[in-house]
Amino acid sequence: MPLVVYTLVWLAGSVAVFWVPDRVADVIWTSIGLISVAAIVVGVRRNRPARTWPWLLIATGVFLSIAGEAVYDLLTYAGEVDGPYPSVADVFYLGMYPPLIVGMLGLSRSMARTRVPLLPVDAMVILGGLGLLSWVFLISPHLFDPGLSLLQRVLIVAYPVGDLLVLAIVARLVIVHGFSPAVVLLCVGAVGLLVADTAYGTEQLHGHGQAGWPARVAWLLCYGGWAAAALHPSMAELTRPARVVSAEVCIGRQVSLLAACLLPQALLVFEAARGRVPHASAIGVAAGITALLFAIRLFGLLADHRRHTDRAEIVRAASARLASARDVPAVRAALQDAVERLAAGNTPHAVQVIINDGGHHDVFTPRDTPDVSIVASAPPADLGPPTGPATSVLVCPLRLDERGPADADLGMLILRSSGRQLDVLQASMQTLASAAAQALERLTLTAEITRRDSELYFRALVQNAADVILIVEPASWRVRYASPSAARLFGPVMTLGRPLLDLVAPECRDTARDQLASAKVDTPQPSDWVMAGDGARVQVEAVCQDLGEEPAVAGIVVTLRDVTEQRRLQRRLTYLAYHDSLTGLANRVAFRARLQEVTEQARGSGLLAGVLFVDLDDFKIVNDTLGHETGDRLLREVAKRLLAVLGPHDTPARLGGDEFAVLVPTAPDVSSIETAAQHLVAALDRPFTLDGRPLSGRASVGVSCTADAPNAVDLLRQADLALYAAKAEGKGRWCRYDASLGADAVQRMRLRSELERAAADGQLFLEFQPIVRLADAVTVGFEALVRWNHPTRGRLGPAEFIDIAEESDTILAIGTWVLREAVDTAATWQTNARTAPYVSVNVSVRQFHAEGFADAVQQTLAAAALPADRLMLEITESLLLADDEQVWHDLGELRRTGVRMAIDDFGTGYSALNYLRHMPLDVLKLDRVFTSTIATSRQQADFVAGIIKLAETMHLEVVAEGIEQPRERDLLRAAGCRYGQGYLYSKPLSAEDARRWQNP
Repeated sequence: MPLVVYTLVWLAGSVAVFWVPDRVADVIWTSIGLISVAAIVVGVRRNRPARTWPWLLIATGVFLSIAGEAVYDLLTYAGEVDGPYPSVADVFYLGMYPPLIVGMLGLSRSMARTRVPLLPVDAMVILGGLGLLSWVFLISPHLFDPGLSLLQRVLIVAYPVGDLLVLAIVARLVIVHGFSPAVVLLCVGAVGLLVADTAYGTEQLHGHGQAGWPARVAWLLCYGGWAAAALHPSMAELTRPARVVSAEVCIGRQVSLLAACLLPQALLVFEAARGRVPHASAIGVAAGITALLFAIRLFGLLADHRRHTDRAEIVRAASARLASARDVPAVRAALQDAVERLAAGNTPHAVQVIINDGGHHDVFTPRDTPDVSIVASAPPADLGPPTGPATSVLVCPLRLDERGPADADLGMLILRSSGRQLDVLQASMQTLASAAAQALERLTLTAEITRRDSELYFRALVQNAADVILIVEPASWRVRYASPSAARLFGPVMTLGRPLLDLVAPECRDTARDQLASAKVDTPQPSDWVMAGDGARVQVEAVCQDLGEEPAVAGIVVTLRDVTEQRRLQRRLTYLAYHDSLTGLANRVAFRARLQEVTEQARGSGLLAGVLFVDLDDFKIVNDTLGHETGDRLLREVAKRLLAVLGPHDTPARLGGDEFAVLVPTAPDVSSIETAAQHLVAALDRPFTLDGRPLSGRASVGVSCTADAPNAVDLLRQADLALYAAKAEGKGRWCRYDASLGADAVQRMRLRSELERAAADGQLFLEFQPIVRLADAVTVGFEALVRWNHPTRGRLGPAEFIDIAEESDTILAIGTWVLREAVDTAATWQTNARTAPYVSVNVSVRQFHAEGFADAVQQTLAAAALPADRLMLEITESLLLADDEQVWHDLGELRRTGVRMAIDDFGTGYSALNYLRHMPLDVLKLDRVFTSTIATSRQQADFVAGIIKLAETMHLEVVAEGIEQPRERDLLRAAGCRYGQGYLYSKPLSAEDARRWQNP
C-alpha cells in the first residue's frame, strides 16, 4: 500500500511539474524530493532490512540533492540570475555522492560474498570503458575550454565520476543478486542520476539557465526509483546474509566486458575516420589499463580454475571412497577427511559428521527404525566457536532427495568457518553430502538384503543340515519341532509330540535329564547320548540351549550330531596311540605311563616291580637277508610267545624295532623277577618256524627292579645297561643290573664315538695272515685283518670293536677302507701271475647290501691295477639266506669279473646245503671251532672229513682256519683239505713283513 500511494503521488507530481508555473513547479519539485526521502524512511521501517544504515545514507543523499535544488532555486530567484553555475547549490549536489556511494556499497558489501573473486576486476573494466566515454564526450570537450573557470572544470569532472561510481556499484548489485524488483528500481535511479547530471551540466555550460525537461524527467526517475526500491519488500533481501552466486559469466556480462575491452579501439577508429585523433593519449591510457585488467583477470581465472580443479579432485576421490565404503565409520572418515582437505588453509574451521541412527532426537525428526542398525548412536560433539572470524555454519543434510522431507535425512555434514570460505565450499559440500547419503542408503539396503539372505540361508541350513535340530517344550520336554534330518537318525519312529527322554537309551537318560535341566546356562556344554528310537543304537553329541525367551522359538533347542563313527574312530585312534600296530602289544607311550604308575605303587606298598628289556639277537641279519616282511612276521610270533609265557598281570610292550619290554608289577622278591627273565630267555631260545624254515628268535634280556632304581626313568636306564651287558657276554642270555654296568655302558659309547674318527685319523691298520698249501707249506694268499691302534688302550683286535661298528654306519666306512688298503698292498706283491698270492678280505652283510658295492670293488681293483683273480671276498653264512635278487646279481657279477668268493666261518650259522649248491662260491672256510677239536675227538674229525668231502663234491676248495698243531695239519691233509692258516705257520704280519715272508 505505501508503494502504491507513493507511486500515485509521484505520478501526480511528475505531471503537475510540467503544467504549472515555474515557481509552483519548483515547490512541487521540492515536495516530490522530500516525499521520496520520507518514502525511503517508511520503507526501512516497514520492511525491516538486516541493516538500515545503507538505506538511510541513500535517503540522506536524496535529501542533499533536493537541498541543492532548493538552494539553486533560491539563488535564481533572489539574484535574478538565470542558472548560476557554479554556485552554492553545487556543494549540495556534490555532497550527495558520498552518502549515496557509501550506502550503495553497504548494500553491495552484503552481497559481495561470491564465488566470483574477479567481480571487482570486471567492474573496473566496465567502469574504465564508461569513464573513457565520459572523458571523450563529456569531460574533455569542456575541461580544456579556456572560457571556463577552474571550478567549472572541476565540476565537469566531478559529476560524471560520481555518477559512474554509483552506476558501477548498482551494476555490481545486478551481477550478484540479479534483477530483483529492488535492484531494478535502484538501477533506474542510478541511470536517471547519470542522465540528469549529464543533461544539467551540458545545459549550464551552454548558458541555458534552468534545467530543461530531460534533466527534470531523469531526476524524477532517480528520486522515484530509489524511493520505490525502499518501499518494495524485496529491499530486505539486499542486506540478508550472502548467498552463493554462480561462477558462470552470463551472456550480458560477457558482451559488456567485450564491449568495454574493444571500446578504446572503436573510439580510435571513430576519431581516425573523422580525420584526426584528438584523444589519442586518453585512448592509449585506457587501452593500457584495459590490457592490464584483462591480464589480471586472465591470471585470476587460471588460479580460480586451479582451485576449482583441486576441489573437484578432492570431491572425486571422496566420492570413490564413499562408493567403496563397507560400513558407516568408513563413510564418516571419508567425509571428515574430504572436508578437512577442502577447508585446509589458514582459516579456522571445525567439521562434524552426524549420522541419523535414531540416537540424535535433538537433531533429527525420528524416522522409521530399520531392521538393521547401520551405526551405534553417539552424542554429537560440541563444535564450539573456532578462533578467528569463523562465525558462520554451513549445514548440509545427507538426503537422497534435496526436496524431500526433513525426516528423510540420513545425517548432517556441518562445517563452521568464515562466511567467505563457506560460500566457496558450499557446492562441494552439497556434492559430498549427496554422495554420502547414497553410500549410507547403499549400506542400509545391503544390510537389509544380507539380513534377508541370511534368513533364507539359515532356513535352508536347518532344512538340509545333517545335524538334527529339535525344539522341545520347557516343561514337558516333548518334541515340538524336528528338522528333516531327524528321520535319518530316528528312522520311522514318530518324534513330534513324544517326550525326548523316550528316544534316549536307558543308560543315558540321567545324563540327558541333567543336561535339559541346565539348558539355561550361557555356554552350554555338549555331552554324548545314545539314541534308541527305532531299535538301532546311535551315539550322538547333544547340545541343549534354552531359548524360551525368544518369541520365535519359545522352547529348548536340542542339537544332535551323529558321532557314532567318530567315536569309533576315536577309540581306534586311542588304541593305536597306546598299542603297537604290528604286534598289538602296548607301545612305548603306554609302557612308560604304566611303568610310572607301577613304580609309585611299589614305593607305597613295599613290593618290588621289575623291568625286563628284551632285544632279539641278530634280528638285523633276518631283516637284511630274508626281508622286512619276514622280520615283521617273526616279531609277531615273538609277541605271541611273550604273551604265552608271561603272567596275567605282566605288561609286555614293543618299544620299537626288535626291542621289547616286560613290566612285572608285583614281585615278592628279586628272585621272582630273575625267574621271569630266565623263563623268557628259554622260551625265545626255541626256534620259530616260518614257511617251513627254522628261524632263531634268540634274545638277550636286561633286568632291573625297583630295589635298585628310585624312579621309572632310572629303572629303564638300568634295564638298558643290563641288556648291553647280556649281549656283551655272548647274547642269548639275561643279565641283572649292578652298579658296574653303568661304567661299561659309558665305555662302550665312548668307544663308538672314537671309532667314527679312527679311519680318518689313521688309527686303523691291516695285518696279513698267510694262507698256505698244506702239502708243501707254500703261501698262496693272505687274509687281511683289521686292527685299531687306540690312542689310550693300545692295539685292539676286531673282536673288540667290529660289533660296535656293526651297530652304526661306521662299518661301511671301515669296510671300504679295508678293501682299498688290502688291494693296494696286494698290488705291491709279486708280479708273477702264476706265483703271486691273492688277498682275502672280509665283507660285512651291511657292506654287501650297500648300493653300488660291486661297482666299488671293480673300481678299487682298476685303481690299483690288481687282477680280479687275486682278490677273494669272504662273506658270512647269513648272506646266503638273503632271498635278495640284488645280492645274487652282485655275487654273480663279481665272479664273472674274476673275483673269488668264500663263505667264512662255515658251520657256525644258518648254512643250508641248497644255498651252497646254487650260490656262486669258490671257497669254503672251515671255522677254527672244528679244527681245534679234531685232534681230540674222533667224532669231530669224522664230521670235518664229511664237510671236506661235501665241499669237494660241490667243487669248492676248503681253507681250514686256526691250525696251531702239526697233528691238526696232518688230520686235515688226510681228510683232503688242501689249504689252511693258523699260528702253526704264522701269526698275522704287517704289510712289510708279509712282503718279506714271500721272499725269505
